Amino acid sequence: MKFKYKIMIGCFTAFMLMSSCNIDRLPETSLVDQNFWNNENDVKLAANYFYKKLPELNASQSIEDVWGDNLARNTSADKISDGSRVTPATSEDYDYSLIFATNNLLEKAPGVIAKGGKEADINNYVGEAYFFRAFAYYKMFIRFGGVPLILKTMNIDDPDIYLPRAARDEVLDQIYSDLDNAISKLKTIDQLGTVDYGRVSKTAAQALKARIALFEGTRCKFHGYGDAKKHLTIAKEMSAAVMNSGLHSLLNTPKSGPNGEIQNDAYYNLFQEAGDGRANKENILVRIYGNDPTNNITSTTIQRTFEGGNAGPTQSLAASYLMADGLPIDKSPLYTAPNSTTKHAEYFNKKDPRMSFSFMKRGDEFTSSEYTTPNATLSRTGYTVRKYANAIAWKDQRSFIDRAIIRYAEVLLTYAEAVYESDGAISDGDLDKTINLLRARLPQINIGTTAAPNYVSMPKLTNIFVASNGLNMREEIRRERRVELAFEGLRYWDLLRWKTAETELPKSVTGSYLFTEMLNPGTGGWAPNTAVDANNYILIQAASNRTFDPQKDYLWPLPTSEIAKNPKIKQNPGW
Repeated sequence: MKFKYKIMIGCFTAFMLMSSCNIDRLPETSLVDQNFWNNENDVKLAANYFYKKLPELNASQSIEDVWGDNLARNTSADKISDGSRVTPATSEDYDYSLIFATNNLLEKAPGVIAKGGKEADINNYVGEAYFFRAFAYYKMFIRFGGVPLILKTMNIDDPDIYLPRAARDEVLDQIYSDLDNAISKLKTIDQLGTVDYGRVSKTAAQALKARIALFEGTRCKFHGYGDAKKHLTIAKEMSAAVMNSGLHSLLNTPKSGPNGEIQNDAYYNLFQEAGDGRANKENILVRIYGNDPTNNITSTTIQRTFEGGNAGPTQSLAASYLMADGLPIDKSPLYTAPNSTTKHAEYFNKKDPRMSFSFMKRGDEFTSSEYTTPNATLSRTGYTVRKYANAIAWKDQRSFIDRAIIRYAEVLLTYAEAVYESDGAISDGDLDKTINLLRARLPQINIGTTAAPNYVSMPKLTNIFVASNGLNMREEIRRERRVELAFEGLRYWDLLRWKTAETELPKSVTGSYLFTEMLNPGTGGWAPNTAVDANNYILIQAASNRTFDPQKDYLWPLPTSEIAKNPKIKQNPGW
């Protein structure tokens, strides 16, 4: 860690100088951080650095679903998902660079105020620093558990560089404290306005605190430690604060279809440029791509990532989508298992529309022409991710679509789950203001025929519906979360906190049913001898090659280089 801090100090000072866009402000031989902090604009420039650490929309940082059971890699098995990883020498996930930057701003901001800087503006950037320090510790917390708590800047010879790991509760208490400070100082998203859209707001801090509290509350409950009720209560209160703020709502653009049905492409538009900007009040925190002061870059790799080159959706996820009657495929009379005469696109019929908005099917735009059939080269699972896919962006090989990091939909799902897990039940009233809002914004589904269409809406989730159909409320709340937030990086962490990873991850990974129309190896299709399971679903990885050790895999291994540099840091059990 000593070497890391030396690098951090040099890199951060260099960044501050480049960000100032004025190389004459400091002597060439005096690259000193202290000479930078003179006014509120300097503080803003320092805060701009934080946004570089938001999760990106690219192959390495945006599809954490490959660690779970939503996505499968196209080239080789994922070592986290299949349990074959080993303790790394180094890790980008064990990273204090953002924490150093936030500590630096927190220490320097009071001096800028003393020099006459605008206190209200500076305090907002202080709130950003508290938010991002919490965000940085949250990312390490969910992976490693307790880590050293460093809450000040240090010279490379400071003895506090060699701190031991703080207890899990200590780290969490610090995260909560930082977010409370952020909430007290940050502007609302409306106060930020169009010019500062994309900067963190008060509701972003509340939503992040709700996410973290739900993680720890359910992890406590299902792993059997700590005070689950305490954290679940925080999750309820914070999500309720966002819901009651009046600043956010679901993107909802219903219109009448040619046959009188209600159409609504809002869910699809959430992941297109049509969903960018403050006009979409569902977005609480996004990583902006395009011409903005905090992130002036384009997302150039997402076409390869999200249009098949990197990973494809699994059959496990596909099978989790409800039919139009609100029942899972193993209970619904609307479901017909695929066979040798079924077409690929027919598998999407009569299902929750979010499947068609999230998965590519025949007829959807893919590159510069229609997506005709799945391609074994682009997606070995037989499915391709549609979220963030855009034919024009593919042609241009650059995309400006913002990445949603926290959506209002997640807040609604957090509230519903926190209520259920805290109280052991959830009222129809709470379901109506959470999950049923998500279903109400979906388009109607044709359960009839082309000649005699019969359009229906996804039914509400109610206690009577669950009881009368032999369903389980917890499973339905979790299902709703899985399909609504598919490919948004949360599924793996859900499996860890629910303690279901040991059940789900050792299962075989399968892709789509091997439809007859897919068998055309000469044009990129599947070979006739493609490995399939007993039901003719493409076999990606057999269960015999997968494992999950509950004694060690619920925490990640700390990099050995950090332990070598600081003997006070102890490795997680089993690694």
